[in-house]
Amino acid sequence: MRLVEDFIRRWNRLSLALQFLVAGGVGLLTVMLVVGLWVTSQIRQGVIRNSAATTALYVDSVIAPLLPDMRKSRELSDSVKQALDETLDQGALGKRLASFKLWRRDGTVLYAKDKTLIGKVFEPNANLDHAFNGNVVAEFNRLDDAESRREKGIGVPLLEIYNPVREPWSGDVVAVSEFYEVAEDFQTTLNAALWSSWLVVAGATAAALALLSGIVFRGSRTIETQRTALEAKVAELQALLSQNSTLRQRVQRASRRATAINERYLRRIGADLHDGPAQLVALAALRMDSPLLLDPDASAEQRQAEVAGIHKTLSEAMREIRGICNGLVLPQIETAAVADILRLAVAEHERRTASSVSLALPTQLPEPGASEKISIYRFVQEGLNNAWRHGQGKDQAVKAGTKAGKLFVTVSDGGPGFDPARSEGLGLAGLRERIESIGGRFETASGPKGTRLLITLPIEEQP
Repeated sequence: MRLVEDFIRRWNRLSLALQFLVAGGVGLLTVMLVVGLWVTSQIRQGVIRNSAATTALYVDSVIAPLLPDMRKSRELSDSVKQALDETLDQGALGKRLASFKLWRRDGTVLYAKDKTLIGKVFEPNANLDHAFNGNVVAEFNRLDDAESRREKGIGVPLLEIYNPVREPWSGDVVAVSEFYEVAEDFQTTLNAALWSSWLVVAGATAAALALLSGIVFRGSRTIETQRTALEAKVAELQALLSQNSTLRQRVQRASRRATAINERYLRRIGADLHDGPAQLVALAALRMDSPLLLDPDASAEQRQAEVAGIHKTLSEAMREIRGICNGLVLPQIETAAVADILRLAVAEHERRTASSVSLALPTQLPEPGASEKISIYRFVQEGLNNAWRHGQGKDQAVKAGTKAGKLFVTVSDGGPGFDPARSEGLGLAGLRERIESIGGRFETASGPKGTRLLITLPIEEQP
């Protein structure tokens, strides 16, 4: 206990810089050992894996053409075995391979350089199972399997490789070739790579310690850097405040435009009522004072004809009022799917105008919020109305889908077109404000061959 107290007292007498050097040195040394062991392990596995893949590709290109259809052949014919013997014993391949085996899935050795192993059945090990699953497996100098007794006595470092043999037309693994590559050069390369990695880790650790020590001894510079960063944050905050002010002004302008558009909508509704139903009702009122209705000498047929005329005029007025109301009242679309909303808008337009509209929908569309659904319905409704009035209803089409993470809807026609820069009416202007107010994008393209309206909405699906 006294020794611990003495150590703590002496430690506290040291400066913070020296405490950092001691504690940081011990900590970095520990980190160096852990990182070094991990890096060398990764390098070892990577070098073994890359070397195995290269050798397996080379061996497979030489051996695979000699093999028969392994699904039909349970054993290799003598001619195939002779061809393998000749191929594996000559040239660069014979010098490179110390041993070779060809395995069946049940653990039967179909072929081996050691003829005593051919036909024997061994319990498939984990490496063989991995290879039959389509993986190239390699191990360096681990000769602990029962069938590897011959390889243990060779006395040179060996790289054991399991390579799946695939059926050319299906890609299925039908056999596994196991071979041992003489790896004297490989071992030299691996040792050099491991030593280099340790030197790099040690050098990086020393450099990190020196760098951190420099940071501790130059604390004043760190404080100055922090002060500069604080000033930059203040400048950034001022820029954000200016940006917020700009956004607030944009919101105010958008609100004023929305108010003006609403007022124009009200004026248009008033004009529609005044020029249509109101005139018809006034005409019916005038005919109510017709002398034919008041004259006792008038015949019954004349009175009936006059009443029928008044009834027809009032019916026309009611029809026009209903038409105006149908354009203003939304159906129940908050809970409907987007695809159903589009079908409803198209069906209503076809019923009202006795025209046909082409509708193209994908198998699935995202489900946005209620504001987006209302905007989509109004967009299709207004777009098809414009296509009917100005494009004579020619080639009317509605299309929806997703692209780049956004939902898009288009309405097009084959009419004569117009100039979008000059002829965007009240309906399209209101739609543009509605779409842009919910973060969407509204585009108009028109020409002699037709008009195309496009909206793009961000996808934020509702639960």
